[in-house]
Amino acid sequence: MRILRYGARAALVDFDRIEEVLGLQAAIDGEPPAGLVELVPAARTILLRYDPDRTSFERLCDTVQQYSFTEADRSAGHEVTVPVTYDGEDLAYVATETGFSVREVIARHIGGAYTVAFCGFAPGFGYLTGLDPALRLPRRRTPRTRVPAGSVAIADEYTAIYPNESPGGWQLLGHTALAIWDVDRDPPQLLAPGTKVRFHEV
Repeated sequence: MRILRYGARAALVDFDRIEEVLGLQAAIDGEPPAGLVELVPAARTILLRYDPDRTSFERLCDTVQQYSFTEADRSAGHEVTVPVTYDGEDLAYVATETGFSVREVIARHIGGAYTVAFCGFAPGFGYLTGLDPALRLPRRRTPRTRVPAGSVAIADEYTAIYPNESPGGWQLLGHTALAIWDVDRDPPQLLAPGTKVRFHEV
C-alpha cells in the first residue's frame, strides 16, 4: 500500500491487486476516518477526499495505515440478483475460445459470486470482480459502435452490465431487463461499489 498526496484535499492509496482495494474500501465503509468527504475506488487505487478543516493529509495517512483488513471484510454489501437471458452475440465465440460448450459458459458465469469493485466508463457502469478465471478473454479487437442497454458482458477479469446504449468492446453474453441506471431513482445507479451481484438465467 502506497499513499500519495493528490492535490490539497485528497490522498491516493495505491495497491497491487483489486482484492486489496476492496478490503480497504470495506474497512473504511465500516469505520470512516475523521474528515473523510468522499471515497472513490478504482482498479488499483482508492481516492480519499478529505476536509482540511477537520483533518490533514498526514493524519489521514496515519489512520489509513492502521486499518487491518482481509478479503473476508468484503462481505458487508447488500446483494442484487440480476435475471439474464443468455443470447449474446459473442456467446458462441466465448465458448469456442474457452473450449467450453455454450451451456458450460453460462453455468460458469452464473456460478460466480460478484462484487462491484468500482464504476467508470459511463454513469452506472460497474466493474464486477469474481469472474471465473477460465472465462477471462480480452476485449474485442474492434469495438461495436452500439451496445444495447442491459447487455451483460465480460472482458479480462471483469463482468459488467451496460447501463445505457453506448459503444463498447466487451464480449456480449446476454442481456437483462433490469434497469441498471435510472435518473428517476434515488440513487440512479443500481450497482454501486461494494454491491454483491448474482446472475440467474431466465
